[in-house]
Amino acid sequence: MSKLISNNFKKILIGLAILAIFINPIAGANNNWTMFQENVEHTGFIDEAGDFVSNLWMHGMNNPILSSPAIQDKIIYVISQNGLLEAVNMENGNKNWEYQLNGTVTASPVVKGDNLFVGTIVNNNKGYMYNYNVENERLSWKFETSKPIESTATVTNDTLYFGADNGKVYALDAKDGSKLWEKEIGGKVKSSPTYVNGTLYIGSTNGVIFALNGNDGTQIWNYTTGDQVVASPSYGDNKVYIGSLDGTFYSLNGNDGTLVWKYDLGNKVNSSASLDLRNNNLYVGSDSGNLTCLDTRDGTFKWAYKTGGDVRSTPAIYDDKVVFGSNDGTQYILNKYTGNPKLAYNPGTYLFNSPITSSSVVYGETIFFAGNDGYLYSLDGDKLNTPISVFIYYTIIVLIAILAVIIALVVFIRRRE
Repeated sequence: MSKLISNNFKKILIGLAILAIFINPIAGANNNWTMFQENVEHTGFIDEAGDFVSNLWMHGMNNPILSSPAIQDKIIYVISQNGLLEAVNMENGNKNWEYQLNGTVTASPVVKGDNLFVGTIVNNNKGYMYNYNVENERLSWKFETSKPIESTATVTNDTLYFGADNGKVYALDAKDGSKLWEKEIGGKVKSSPTYVNGTLYIGSTNGVIFALNGNDGTQIWNYTTGDQVVASPSYGDNKVYIGSLDGTFYSLNGNDGTLVWKYDLGNKVNSSASLDLRNNNLYVGSDSGNLTCLDTRDGTFKWAYKTGGDVRSTPAIYDDKVVFGSNDGTQYILNKYTGNPKLAYNPGTYLFNSPITSSSVVYGETIFFAGNDGYLYSLDGDKLNTPISVFIYYTIIVLIAILAVIIALVVFIRRRE
């Protein structure tokens, strides 16, 4: 009898394991996007639903897009610089709904459950942190600060953390927007906070990187760099990784803030790093135009890829690839081990180039990125297929016009002869 029960129990366990395998890809699609680039490693990646159909498309918003998108449940949330928030179907690029925020937006949205959080800049003298319910399409609450909010929020449990240009870090109750605490750290806080095990890591334009207690905002440690810190800290293996406008990238001990290693990237670091901890790789852009890969353990240089402009976006990681945008107007996909290029997609066809400062996000193997040209793009990251850009047609029109002028000049000259 006991042997029969044991065999049945084994069958049940096997059945549950098989069920988990099939359910897992679908469950991954329900992930919340609760911080900048989704997680503390800033990989910008979540698993796609098993029934997701990847299509190539571009979606126009008629205004530059500076912030990075957030994705959840086959919906991508994107906000243009003029504060227009849109929910876009990731399969076909169609708009589900829109909401006009008060002010301009450079911060990126984050989503937990039905709640989307994002900060705004109002007349350059104050800011609002919004909680918008994406299910009933209504504003839940907004919280006013005395200066603009350029920091992307982080929400953990029921607490929302973010910084503002008044030099303060805020903790709000995510349910009703009531203030739990505020901590003044000086400068302007454009960096997005990273929360790990009760500690909040964040940088400031006063050049200092801080570790704060997530419960009350008390300072645990600080580390001073040589210039402003506007990037957001990445975290892994009990180390904080972050760059400064002094051109240096820093690895700090997460417990006490002591320097583990640093590396000179040769120019300002606006980009936040993404981490591939399995391979000990760190990817970060700089105003030198490079995407650089360093060893997370000791800062050893592995490779660098040179683009034609500043790299201020944060790269996303999927499969064996790393994807990022450059201010040269091109979206790049590289082999993450070697830095060898796999794809360079320039939607502006060089003639209508526009910077790409927004960071890429990846849903399974579908890449989404936005540009200062006001468009959101969907790319096939597996087959490396791209949509036909509207700017190709503009380019053709310009070339035809130039050709017509040349022909007219030739005819005019011949008649004069």
